[in-house]
Amino acid sequence: MKMTQISLEDAVGRPLAHDLTKIDASAGTKGARFKKGQIITEADLPVLRDMGREHLSILEFDEGETHEDDAAGFLCGALCGENCVASPPEEGRITLRAGCDGFLCYESGMVHRVNEDPDWALATMAPHRSVRAGQPVAGFRILPLSMTRDRVDRALAAAGRIDVKPFLPLRAGLVTTGHEIASGKISDAFRGKFEGKLASFGGQLIGQRFVTDDPELIAEAIRGFISEGADVVVCTGGMSVDADDRTPGGIGLVAKRAAFRGVPALPGAMLMLSWADSPRGGRDVAVIGAPACVVHDERTALDRALPFIFAGMDPAPYVRSWGVGGLCEHCSPCHWPECAYSSGF
Repeated sequence: MKMTQISLEDAVGRPLAHDLTKIDASAGTKGARFKKGQIITEADLPVLRDMGREHLSILEFDEGETHEDDAAGFLCGALCGENCVASPPEEGRITLRAGCDGFLCYESGMVHRVNEDPDWALATMAPHRSVRAGQPVAGFRILPLSMTRDRVDRALAAAGRIDVKPFLPLRAGLVTTGHEIASGKISDAFRGKFEGKLASFGGQLIGQRFVTDDPELIAEAIRGFISEGADVVVCTGGMSVDADDRTPGGIGLVAKRAAFRGVPALPGAMLMLSWADSPRGGRDVAVIGAPACVVHDERTALDRALPFIFAGMDPAPYVRSWGVGGLCEHCSPCHWPECAYSSGF
């Protein structure tokens, strides 16, 4: 790439080779005042001087070189996946935004692989978190004004899709276990919280059943919700290792497959997920065993699992990675609302 500087007067009638940014501190704005390819006119000269410009750069690209906007556009084609909306390139930068409320999904290793080239800058929100429609989920650019096509191709080979999976309007049943609650000695305090969590995904609570710590009764309650069309059944309490904690046994009487029992996240390390057949066929029913901490802690491991379920994904392949950031919302409210543990809502 050859760069030649010319005076403003000599630039009249010639196209700009790159965007020119104007910062207005009083208005709090920053953006491209002049765009790449714009033909400079006499009327533009006072504005350019107010921006501190006395000279402009004319670029001549060598064979095999790619302009910054074009390089960003190529990478956009590899990154922009399901329900992602890309902005037009500006100063070599493109922003991806969520096209709907949903669950942000991508393979984090690909970000590191792209950024191994120091002239690429790819920044993303943490994966596996809830996002709102219109929310930025990734931004990327090249740092120089041009890049050789072979380096662009290496970035394309390293890149992977960034998807926003829309939440499914699932129906949920709540099984509350424990002699003390079933007998009325203690009032349940989780239903209201659970309904709020469901609402953030567009889900619906179809009912609540109270049972003792008898595995057969727990299983009967789960089967009842499944027969009523539940897509998710959450059983609270009885998930520890005490003699009276028998919820896992009740789930085991119904489920055909256990996904996991125990996760590296606190609070809620005793979280359990199994899958049961649906009488309607199609997608299996998620049966979750949630420890008692979900009643008094605002955020627990349950909040890591629910977005996967409502996005139609099995969280099992990802739970062993939850230890990084797994204490983030142990103290509520979270001091880092953009972290992976946050629901984003």
